[in-house]
Amino acid sequence: MKLKVLAAGVMMAVAGPAMAAELTISCGAVGAELQLCKEGVQQWEAKTGNTVNVVSTPNSSTERLSLYQQILNAQSSDIDVMQIDIVWPGMLGSHLVDLRKYLPKNATDGFFDTLIDSNTVDGRLVAMPWFTDAGVLYYRKDLLEKYDAEVPETWTALTDTATRIQQAERDGGKGGMWGYVFQGSAYEGLTVNALEWIASFGGGTIVDDEGEVTVNNPQAAKALTLASTWVNTISPPGVLNYTEEEARGVFQSGNAVFMRNWPYAWSLAQADASDIKDKVGVTQLPKGGNDGQHAAGLGGWNLAVSRYSDHPELAAQLVAFLTSPEEQKRRALEGAYNPTIAALYKDQDVLKAAPFFGTLYTTFTSAVARPSAVTRDKYPRVSNAFFNTVHKVLSGQTTAEQGLEALEGDLDRVKRRRW
Repeated sequence: MKLKVLAAGVMMAVAGPAMAAELTISCGAVGAELQLCKEGVQQWEAKTGNTVNVVSTPNSSTERLSLYQQILNAQSSDIDVMQIDIVWPGMLGSHLVDLRKYLPKNATDGFFDTLIDSNTVDGRLVAMPWFTDAGVLYYRKDLLEKYDAEVPETWTALTDTATRIQQAERDGGKGGMWGYVFQGSAYEGLTVNALEWIASFGGGTIVDDEGEVTVNNPQAAKALTLASTWVNTISPPGVLNYTEEEARGVFQSGNAVFMRNWPYAWSLAQADASDIKDKVGVTQLPKGGNDGQHAAGLGGWNLAVSRYSDHPELAAQLVAFLTSPEEQKRRALEGAYNPTIAALYKDQDVLKAAPFFGTLYTTFTSAVARPSAVTRDKYPRVSNAFFNTVHKVLSGQTTAEQGLEALEGDLDRVKRRRW
């Protein structure tokens, strides 16, 4: 049997046809995710002689988590490698293998320490960081120039600028123009959006690091009240059902001035088929006010191996290949997916393909985390209660003050003394 050294430093047996194994990996399908995943897998298949089935999962992270929990709780071996959200290791960790058993000691060298820490549960490395994320603001630089408008520094400034340009464009015959699109559906994406609004106003992060429920405060109410004014004014009524791709669809078709989304949308907006190619700028999300702060929600996805896999060692080697520096660079160049390896943020090829990786570096490295670490396996209930409350505020079913007061009571009951 021959041994081959992969880019990640993993010694892998290259088996002949008789020894080849078959694996299954689940990948997301937001933007170019699925295609990039398939391409990476094909490279690994060519190197090793093994076969990998690629299956797509729901774009909604809330629905994807539910699917994974069903599969893992059934101890099914149907999926060997799972793409998991940054807030899931604590919830799913008991169902995942310790990758340190299969990877060399230096496998995590060069990765951001915070991401390795977030994927380590009770001393076990249950996933490898694949790409990281932070919310960013996309804007039509051509429209801002046309109307002599500045890139907004605060949410109030964004509201005013979006209102003005939207009306001017409609008056000029662009009847489908909107000022701002974001992820407003009742799912995990709304948790991130609303957390960004609240944190930018100094309203905290729902539950603090000590486990105290802090979301019911005047600054949080101020943030949600402002956001509720956007719906059906500068944001379409349908924004209440938008996830990432619906928001991108409106913006990329030229029908929105501003958009909150993840970095992946950059390469798609710049594609030859895009209606707004070379008309887009990317910057940090606005502050809550002059005394507020820029706050980007921390996102990102990791690759984990199921404990119930029939080929855990081989699956770990696939994970090592897909998270290697070479593969992460390819994904950054072709899809604007943020690497989880620090050195790639100084790579000139990467910076040329996605210039904002350099200008917004601190945004990506100091993003605001959701309270999954402190709430542990109760985080899904916390997030569900939070995004449902925010959705009610946005849709006018309750005021921010009433919603947050009720939410505080709900979260205290979920907490039951401690998380």
